[in-house]
Amino acid sequence: MTDEILDVDLLAFERGDATQRRAVVDGVMRSLATGFVYTATDLSETMLDDAYGMLRQFFELEQARKDAWIAPGTHGQAGYTGLLVETAATSEVPDWKEMLNWGPTVPEGHPMRRKYPHRFHDPVLPEADVPGITEVLTEFHDRVFDTQRRFLRIIALGLGAHEALFEDLLKDGPVLNRAIRYPPMSSAPEAPHEWAGAHADINLTTVLPRATTAGLQVRTKAATDDTAAVWVDAAPPEGHVILNTGIMLERMSNGIIPSGWHRVVADPEHDGERYSVVQFCHPTPWTILAPLPSTVTPDTPARFAGIEAADLLDQVLYEINLVEDARRV
Repeated sequence: MTDEILDVDLLAFERGDATQRRAVVDGVMRSLATGFVYTATDLSETMLDDAYGMLRQFFELEQARKDAWIAPGTHGQAGYTGLLVETAATSEVPDWKEMLNWGPTVPEGHPMRRKYPHRFHDPVLPEADVPGITEVLTEFHDRVFDTQRRFLRIIALGLGAHEALFEDLLKDGPVLNRAIRYPPMSSAPEAPHEWAGAHADINLTTVLPRATTAGLQVRTKAATDDTAAVWVDAAPPEGHVILNTGIMLERMSNGIIPSGWHRVVADPEHDGERYSVVQFCHPTPWTILAPLPSTVTPDTPARFAGIEAADLLDQVLYEINLVEDARRV
């Protein structure tokens, strides 16, 4: 086990020989003991530049225009979410951020759309205000999701399962993309706000390409009665992405892979804004999240009972203040 976030090579796993593949799997599993790993990918830097440029155009619109892209009934899973709404489950103070959310959908008659209507809805993107943004953000989704799908093959092997384990669980899953604008802290209301309070993501894995400025901190050592949590700045090599793990993967791995705790804080000496784009990889909502058989042994008995992914997501959306008719803050 290590408290260090390692840099692994996804392409070496895909193109290398058996020895290289085993080395990548080993490196990933050792790094994910922290909940995080860095990796080089084949994502386009031009695509990221285009996405940030159009997102900046959107977030600079008048508030009334942004509010027009709120998607009622989606609980922050589509369209625009304003400032001081999402709140870390461990906090009573809302995050100082605003967001634009998007993802794919399924046909009207699809059984998942009938059963989970607030998971599968038509995208709500501000094409009328920022022409061309739909094409750019759709490309972002497709390319980043391909990275997630490929990386989960490594994790499956690391857990002693078949390499294709997650392929079936990801088919038509409600993968969520989120663009986040963190305004200058000097403009925040008088409260102990952070850009984003300490939290773990709910999903399987999250990919974070480069942001426009620093601010992301990760917890590489859990807090106990004897020692405080250790927070360090996330510092991936240039051209790399950060991959962190979520609560759903922690349950499926029987705790072998913990959730990656993180927060976003502004440098007191920097009073600018920050933009980031992230993607949360979810399994299909009817997936039963229970420890994989390969992770349960006499020495590591099952830590978690099974729960449907949709139910767990609903629970967390409530805890983080995104259920529209049940705001706790």
